[in-house]
Amino acid sequence: MGKVVLVTGVARQLAGGFVRRVQREPEVDRVIAVDAVPPEHDLGDAEFVRADIRQPMIGKILAQHSVDTVVHLDVSGTALGAGGRTQAKETNVIGTMQLLGACQKAPTVRRLVVKSTTSVYGSAPRDAAVFTETTPVKSLPSGGFAKDAVEVEGYVRGFARRRPDVAVAVMRFANILGPRADTPLAEYFQLPILPTVLGYDPRLQFVHEDDVEAVLLVATLEARRGTLNSGTFNIAGDGVLLLSQTARRLGKPTVPVFLPAVTWLGQMLRTAGITDFSREQIRLLTHGRVVDTRQMRETLGFEPAYTTAGTFSDFARSHGPGLLPPERMAGAVDRMAAALPPAVRGAAGRP
Repeated sequence: MGKVVLVTGVARQLAGGFVRRVQREPEVDRVIAVDAVPPEHDLGDAEFVRADIRQPMIGKILAQHSVDTVVHLDVSGTALGAGGRTQAKETNVIGTMQLLGACQKAPTVRRLVVKSTTSVYGSAPRDAAVFTETTPVKSLPSGGFAKDAVEVEGYVRGFARRRPDVAVAVMRFANILGPRADTPLAEYFQLPILPTVLGYDPRLQFVHEDDVEAVLLVATLEARRGTLNSGTFNIAGDGVLLLSQTARRLGKPTVPVFLPAVTWLGQMLRTAGITDFSREQIRLLTHGRVVDTRQMRETLGFEPAYTTAGTFSDFARSHGPGLLPPERMAGAVDRMAAALPPAVRGAAGRP
């Protein structure tokens, strides 16, 4: 018998893509796809079970299908449908508690993979320049998805102590982008004009949604020789981008706003339903965040196909040019330079 893999949160594009990918692996016999909302995308040959992980029914599903591998992807910053932040928090925290309780009672479960986020490190002015998986956090997130992720990881550590026979992998993803990404930061970058915090130009890291699916596969299957796919891992593409660089690559103008006014602006955007401009996102766009990915390469044995810059370029291509396309701006500058008198052009070229 091959692996029986249960995946939560399959109504989301990311989890749906992983479900289609993992079922093609020869060592996987069946995939059980679980969500409280029926997915609008194709799940291939996976068996969809409509169930809310906040309810005890999830334990019956584990027992009925003799699940040995659980991939928990129903941890997200936004809720599907009209549930809002309250529903997202309940699914993230209460749903994880219920799922872990069911896994603890299920003797067949042998591997658990949990989607987390580098937001657990927070974003503060005196933070470390680069976070490793063991860097002490000076200021824990006080709310939002980041706080949910901190609680989720705490429950996962408790589960690992109670079930030492289960291999547990926690994947801390940097900001996920790609053509199908539906994250709050992706929504921010789709605004026609990007509000920024006056006086700050944070460093950002991204991970491509294709790399997310690929590394989840590495964590789900048996570890390759010389690697270990149990533990906590930072997952991000190589390199960093400044927020100002992302705006130029999108071809979008920025509007610097005084820090005290940014919270008010975020509330307006949330009320209007434009984007979830939360406090944690404001902190990220103020102070940024960069993580070390050595363990991802040396221990997990995973090498992303996309760098941070490559991930953002793919995202930008899939969403079309902004109000100020870089190519058009470069052409305009060249035309203006050509229109200058020769003496002026020569003076402009001298230091």
